[in-house]
Amino acid sequence: MTSREVQLVRRPSGELDESLFAVVERPVPELRDGEVLVRSVAISVDPSMIPRLKVATYAPRFALDEAIDARAVGRVEASRADAIDVGDWVLHGGGWRELAAVPGDTVRKIRPSQALPPDAWLHALGASGLTAAVGIDVVARVRPGDVVWVSAAAGSVGLVATQLARARGARVIGSAGGARKVGYLREELGLDAVLDHRDGRIADQVAAAAPDGLDVYFDNVGGDHLEAALDHLKIGGRIAACGMISGYAREQTGPRNIATVITKRLRLEGFLVTDHLERQAATEGELMRLMRAGQLRVPVTAFDGIERAPAALIALLSGGNLGKTIVRPATEVTGATV
Repeated sequence: MTSREVQLVRRPSGELDESLFAVVERPVPELRDGEVLVRSVAISVDPSMIPRLKVATYAPRFALDEAIDARAVGRVEASRADAIDVGDWVLHGGGWRELAAVPGDTVRKIRPSQALPPDAWLHALGASGLTAAVGIDVVARVRPGDVVWVSAAAGSVGLVATQLARARGARVIGSAGGARKVGYLREELGLDAVLDHRDGRIADQVAAAAPDGLDVYFDNVGGDHLEAALDHLKIGGRIAACGMISGYAREQTGPRNIATVITKRLRLEGFLVTDHLERQAATEGELMRLMRAGQLRVPVTAFDGIERAPAALIALLSGGNLGKTIVRPATEVTGATV
């Protein structure tokens, strides 16, 4: 049996392109004691992967000539691990592979349903959802009546953050790029204000949407967005620094007004979701309830075929995604219907 995987074969020196990657067919290894073989149905593609093509971040940089590390969901095809059976649905870290042999003690059983599809564990019920919840509840401490701006609000983290902030009683402003994303935030989610960063200076748009100022800024972008937030936060405002995608593939710029943190007595706090794993169970329970009730939605942008994984990653930089970006390997999974 063989399986295709996507490897990084060259480190980027400028703009990302698909020549940095290769699709390689490799034999599936024989399982050792304690391992399981998983056929993935959805593989995660995340903005945090982009810096790791070149450098270590809070996670190691990707190795050359090895499959890209990533989270995925799938069904167990073979098992030599206790308490994991053939046919079980699992969340695993087997990466950009169609078939992944992984230690059984590193996978997590999941229970998909019609209301909770398997890919939900790659966004709302996974790292994206926990990241959003930590940013909103722990770092920004959003309260009823707060004015909250979430940048990159049409991404997998931003979408959960906007909807959680509304559930906490806040007035929520979301920003994104392009008519498709802006339309979803405005028409499907009904946010209080929606900004298109491609439609003029983001600082001017924030000023119009929040004339009395911001209480909270949930930062996924950095650069001019963070600079605009610093100008418009009220005294004592809070910034949850989650990501800064504007600098992932090029030099990060700004903010030029960082001294505002002092004059306005702001609290700017960066955070990593891995520091808050003790909150996973409670957060997942709340988000499951919201999803089942139709009160939390995360659309999925899917790229079909493992060979499309590089294109999916590059699309994150061009704004070609809405919601969570995944790759669906072109492989048949027995009994995949939920």
